[in-house]
Amino acid sequence: MPAIWLIDAYRAGERGQVRALADAVAASLGWPCRRIELDYRSHIILPHILGAASVSGITEASRRALAPPWPDLVITCGVRNEPVCRWIRKQSGGHTRYLHLGRPWGRLDSFDLVVTTPQYRVPDRANVVNNELTLHSFDGDRLQAAGARWAETFASLPPPYVTVNIGGDSGPFTFGPKAAERLAQDASSLARELGGSLLVSTSSRTPVAAADILERNIDVPCHVYRWRPDDQDNPYLGMLALAERLVVTGDSIAMLSEACATGKPVYIYDLGGMREEVPVERDFRWGGFFYGLLMRWLWQRLSRDITLVHRQLLAAQRASWLGEAPPSQAEAPVNDLARAVSATRALLGEPQAVDLE
Repeated sequence: MPAIWLIDAYRAGERGQVRALADAVAASLGWPCRRIELDYRSHIILPHILGAASVSGITEASRRALAPPWPDLVITCGVRNEPVCRWIRKQSGGHTRYLHLGRPWGRLDSFDLVVTTPQYRVPDRANVVNNELTLHSFDGDRLQAAGARWAETFASLPPPYVTVNIGGDSGPFTFGPKAAERLAQDASSLARELGGSLLVSTSSRTPVAAADILERNIDVPCHVYRWRPDDQDNPYLGMLALAERLVVTGDSIAMLSEACATGKPVYIYDLGGMREEVPVERDFRWGGFFYGLLMRWLWQRLSRDITLVHRQLLAAQRASWLGEAPPSQAEAPVNDLARAVSATRALLGEPQAVDLE
């Protein structure tokens, strides 16, 4: 029977995206999907740099888990997994098709299909799908169920709710004390204008010190959730479901994608430096400083430009900057997950259309 292997993401922010794609492809085809988590040898980097087909970057135990029968399709993301997936395809005699999600580090002709987003600046090719936003598994039913589950928890807060989702440092952008205090003030102002409350959620990348400053400076009724690993009671999805408006820090394209999927007004929060036309006082971070130099002067493939996603969302009326008028979306958004599944089916010789609405 045909089969899919998901070589799972090793970064939390990518795990939900690649699993959403693998689950959707498996459901569309009616094929089983095996999820494989690898352990890596951190000192091995040459196969990644050379674009090799190799398992030298994983442990022997992980290598033993990769055995025939080889899959018809392998799906993954992340530079460490690229040599492994090329090796699987080679072992299959070229039968296995390799789908890579997100940033491709190897040559584009070393992938059978790449599903990516604007910040990676991947040129259009026959084997490239450039989606508007990152993939996720959220749908109306999941949101409705999450809203019903969490409604009582937030019932003591006056509606309407403004949900604030916070990322952290990313590339040249920094979520530090200045950004945290300004976000608290601006989000509080929006909630006060609406006569409502804030539902605030941090993430795995949110600096603790900045989260402390933000929480101290909120001056309207609020519920603040501090992210914890493997927390089964994370209210993030419920906060999305119950929000009337959403504020997302501009560093997180994944959270922006999930917020836009709700169909509610979405505001992008500028950490500082995200808009050339509107200078905002920035927090200094040496890593951010050097990343900015990298983006400006060195090879673009080594960096990503998330402002390209911001511009696309603004142009499509899917979001606006916090402090500006709420967006009024002009047309229905593209179903990025359906596009990716359709392209995958075409790769496998199953070109019929897919409806994931």
